[in-house]
Amino acid sequence: MTTTHEPPTSLPGRPAVVDPATWQAARDALLVREKAHTRAGDALAAERRRLPMVELDGTVEVVGPDGAVPFLDLFAGHDELLVYQHMWHDGAPHQGQCEGCTVSAWHLKDAVYLDARGVSFAILTTGPWDEVAPYLEFMGYTQPWYSVRGLDEPIGGDMGSFACFLRDGDRVFLTYSTTGRGVEQAAGSFSLLDLTPYGRREAWQDVPDGWPQGNEPCWYWRTDVDGHATWGPTGRPVPQWTRPGVTAAETLGRHDHHH
Repeated sequence: MTTTHEPPTSLPGRPAVVDPATWQAARDALLVREKAHTRAGDALAAERRRLPMVELDGTVEVVGPDGAVPFLDLFAGHDELLVYQHMWHDGAPHQGQCEGCTVSAWHLKDAVYLDARGVSFAILTTGPWDEVAPYLEFMGYTQPWYSVRGLDEPIGGDMGSFACFLRDGDRVFLTYSTTGRGVEQAAGSFSLLDLTPYGRREAWQDVPDGWPQGNEPCWYWRTDVDGHATWGPTGRPVPQWTRPGVTAAETLGRHDHHH
C-alpha cells in the first residue's frame, strides 16, 4: 500500500490524493467518455459537411491593402475559404478594439496548415481600411485582412463569427457559419486550460466543492501594464502588451467596457 505524506496545509476542496494505480483506473474510466465525446464530434462534422449551401455574388468587392478586390480573390486559387469576421469599434484606439475577436485573431496568426490543406484564410472586419491598416501594423498581423464595411451577410453584417465558403469556378457558396462559443475552436488556449486543475477560472464552470470558484467570463482577456485583469480604462487586450513600443492605456476610446 502506498502511503502519502500530507503537507501541513492542503488546498481546500482538492480532489482525493490516491496511489498511481487508483489514479490510472479513474483516468481510464474518463478516457472512455472522452473518446465518446470525440466520436460524437466526428459525427457532427459529418453532418456539417452535408449542410445545404447558399450561393452568393463572388464579384462583390472588399477592401484590402491593394484597394478594392472581388471577394472571389480571397480564395487565392483554392476551392475552399475560411474567414473570421472581426468586430470593429469605429474611432477607438488600438486598446479599445474587441478583446474577444483579438483572442481568435491572435491564435490565427499562422494558417500555414490550412493553406497546405488547400483552404485559404482571411479576416474580415467592418472597420474602415484607413483605421484597420495601422491596427494590423501595430498588432503584427500578417494574415490577409479586408474591410467589408457596408456589405450584407454573409460577407458583411454582424461580426464575431467563422464562415466557410466553397468555390466552383466563378460561383461562390456559403457552406457553414458559427458564432458565440462556436469560435472557441480557433483558440487552443481554451482547450488547454480545460485540461488544467482550475480550468479557465470562470464562475460558470462546474468545479469541485471548495475549489476556486472563478471570476466573470473572459475576465483575463484584458489586463493593465502590471498584468492585473481589468476591463477599466487602463486595460488592453492581453497580447497587445507584447507589441514593441506599447504604452499604458489611458482611454478605451468608447463609452462601454463590456465584452
